[in-house]
Amino acid sequence: QVQLVESGGGSVQDGGSLRLSCVASGRTDCMAWFRQAPGKEREKIAVIDTDGRTAYSTSVKGRFTISQDNGKNTLYLQMNSLKLEDTAMYYCAAEDSGRVRCFSGRKDFPYWGQGTQVTVSS
Repeated sequence: QVQLVESGGGSVQDGGSLRLSCVASGRTDCMAWFRQAPGKEREKIAVIDTDGRTAYSTSVKGRFTISQDNGKNTLYLQMNSLKLEDTAMYYCAAEDSGRVRCFSGRKDFPYWGQGTQVTVSS
């Protein structure tokens, strides 16, 4: 069982930056960031595996960067050039039995954080 705790959300103006963090209680094979805006489906936006390979959704590619500090079991999401449409609840997720969900379209990660709100305003 892996517990995940996010932090770093908040309010920022259009064009600003925020960094989210997610601390995992144990070892993982793949970690991901998702977001969900009101009335919309949960969207997988970035993933990273233990080899450091990453992937991004087209909606955030070039603006967001996922990274990890394996020594601290911490996942990060650096968000730059934030837009109004980035407003959402952001969740980190993880799997620890291989990487079957990492680079696929699957969203059924077994472990989830509680979420942290990001609000972008004009």
